[in-house]
Formats: sequence, structure tokens, C-alpha cells
Amino acid sequence: MRVRFAPSPTGQLHIGGARTALYNWLAARHADGTFVLRIEDTDRERSTPENTAQILEALVWLDLDWDEGPLSQADHEPRHRAVVEQLLADGRAYRTNANADDVRTWKDEHGDDRGFRGTPEDEGAVRLRVPDSGETVIEDLIRGTTTFQNVHLDDPVIARADGSPLYNLAVAVDDLDAGITDVIRGVDHLSNTQKQVLVLEAMGEKPPRYAHLSLLHGPDGKKLSKRHGAESVQELRDKGYLPEAVRNYLALLGWGDADDETLISTSELVKRFDFASVTQAPAQFDEAKLRWINGRYLHELSDEDLTARVEAFVGRDGLGPAVAIAGEKIQTLAEFWPLCGFIWDGPSDDPKARETWLGPENEAALSAARAALDSLSDWELPSIEAALRGVVESQGVKPNSVFQPVRVALAGTTVSPGIFETLELLGREESLKRLDGAI
Repeated sequence: MRVRFAPSPTGQLHIGGARTALYNWLAARHADGTFVLRIEDTDRERSTPENTAQILEALVWLDLDWDEGPLSQADHEPRHRAVVEQLLADGRAYRTNANADDVRTWKDEHGDDRGFRGTPEDEGAVRLRVPDSGETVIEDLIRGTTTFQNVHLDDPVIARADGSPLYNLAVAVDDLDAGITDVIRGVDHLSNTQKQVLVLEAMGEKPPRYAHLSLLHGPDGKKLSKRHGAESVQELRDKGYLPEAVRNYLALLGWGDADDETLISTSELVKRFDFASVTQAPAQFDEAKLRWINGRYLHELSDEDLTARVEAFVGRDGLGPAVAIAGEKIQTLAEFWPLCGFIWDGPSDDPKARETWLGPENEAALSAARAALDSLSDWELPSIEAALRGVVESQGVKPNSVFQPVRVALAGTTVSPGIFETLELLGREESLKRLDGAI
């Protein structure tokens, strides 16, 4: 098996494209095949080196390694032009100046269900000559067999008047030359497939197998867009998701088998992936579900691994002790600093938290907590917890009436790692200093 991922470098790699890349990669790895990366960069205005770099960056972050490439479609233009000239010489294509109005006039005369047939001219764009008899058959691993009667198909334009190739010819030729056996792509390319098959048949070649993946929708059932949350791989990365969690979740968007599970390792995905279990129905991308899966992956990391990833994400070292007490409370790497930044930056400014927990009615509990902590002979977790629980008992109040004022005094807000662990990590001097500042 030889498959290819062929994005157009017009920006960051979108989530739908990432899923297409993943399915190609899984298919190749499952079959011990070859994964080819081709950059369809014939649109020179939008296909910039910077955009190409963003696609490569996204694939590297997802750990989807390619075996060949990246190949440039634009570099193959001489080959594309040669194919056009050969099709013209063989009588399989012709030049014509027919435009959209001419096609409309022709159909008015011959019927809307008849495919347009132009009159050969000495100049003009190049159209492929579609036979009036026979049929064009597309074998799709997901959608089954689709048959088109050739009499209903227009002669497609395959090159401009200057000989520069159009998309459908370039793609068909590139797939042929790369020995691609299976074309796995989004269903939005389905309408192009018949034209590419016609090009290959005109060249006397057999088309590859096709697999057209369903579109991705948001939770509201509408086409996935920015309003549904992250739209690109880079956005997912910058939100603190783990690449292995993203691979797991994207694989489930349209694929699943009888032993389907929510959490499936990449090695298990490779082992189990096949197109018999890929659905035709649109899949729904739900970032809340991704976040839950990411949390599960994150909580399974060792303290050392999680610390390294958090430090790389935040861009500072020495976070291990804080990661150890915060790891169970975060579901993405990006949630660490908002939860724990107060340890280094001092209490945050949360007026509502101060008003609720640091008012006159909380002063007695806070002062008692401060005194109990100051009296400790050792500053270790069991002693800290015993001291604060002793205050709860002596004050005859609920734990929250003591713990929350202490938390807000330390963190400036009502959300933090465990209060006992936070006190131990801050140390006696800093903890008492912050308590004094709040009383």
C-alpha cells in the first residue's frame, strides 16, 4: 500500500486535514506500507514557504512521520505539461475557447443531462475528450461503487490556454507517478474523482482505490468552524493538548470497530485500523470530549514526564513540586499556570474572592489558622493538615469556613491545588507572610 497526504499550503493545518493525514498514516502503518507527503503548491500566491512550514510543524507535533517527501507538485509541472501534449497528440484532448456561456448554450440545445462536447480549435484551453459511450466507475472503500454514465459528463478542462495544468490533471498524474495505490481524502474531493479517473483512463492507466472521509461537524451538527473552538492543530497544541490524545480523539471521528473504546493507544490504533469500520456519516468534533480524553492521558503520565511537558509548555524550569500537587486538577498543559502561577507571582487579584472570604466575618477563622500554623514545630503536610483541622474543630465551623479564607489569602482566588499541599510548598515564611497580608 502506498498512500499520500497532499495538503495545499494556504495556512495552518486544520483539524479536518489532520484527521485525513492521520487516517493515511494509520492505513500505511497498519499495512506496513508507505506514507508519502506531497505539497500541492501550484497556487503560488497562497502557497508560501511559511505556510508549508506550518503544515510540516503540525505533522511533526502529531508525530505523523512520512516515508517520502515532502514532494512539491509545482516542481512536477514539466511532467504535467508533457502529459497534456501527449493527450492532445493522441486525440484524447482538444483545444477550445468555449466558456461558461458557450457550455450553457450547448446544454440548452442538447439537454441539461448531456455532457458538454466542445469543438476543437487551434487555440484555447485544453479539455479532455470524454467518450459518449460507456461509464466511469469509482470504487470507494467507504462509500462503495459509484457509476457515472459518460454521456452525462462534461469534457473537463485540464489545462489553461498557456498549457499550465489544472488541479485534476496534476493530481491524477502525481498519484500515478508516485505509485499511489489508495487515495484517502475528504468527501469534499468526491466531485473531482470522476475527472481524475477520466484523466488516468485517457492515459491508459488504472486508477487507484479511493476512500472519501466524511466531513467534520461541530456539536451543533453544522460544518466545523472557528465558532466550535480550535480550528487548527497549532491551536490545539497552544491550548495544551497532548499529541497522543489528539491522535486518539481524531481517530475516533468516523472510525470505530466492535471492540471500540474511548482511550486507544496509537500502537493499538495502528493494529486495528481498517476502512470497514470507517463510517459515511459526518463525525462531530467536540472539544469538551477531547479535553476529557486529554485529561485521562495527562493523568497517566509519570511525574517526571508531566513535569517536563509542563515546563516546556510554560517555558520555565523548577516546576516539579507544583506539578506534583496540581497534576490531578488539570486536563491540559495550559491549565497549569492559571492554577499555580500564584506560587511564584504572588496572590492573584480576584475582588469577588476577597469580598467573599477575606471580609470581617472571616477574620477570626483566618487569625486562628495563622496562629495554629505559626505554632508548628515542623512544616510538613501531616502537621499542617492537623493544625487547620484543629482550627475547624475549635471554631465549630465547617471546613470551608477555614480552608477557603486561607486559600484566598495564599492564592488570591478560590481555585488552587490542595490547601495543605500548597502551604507545604510555599513554606512557613511565605505562607505566614501572605496570611498576615490578608488579615
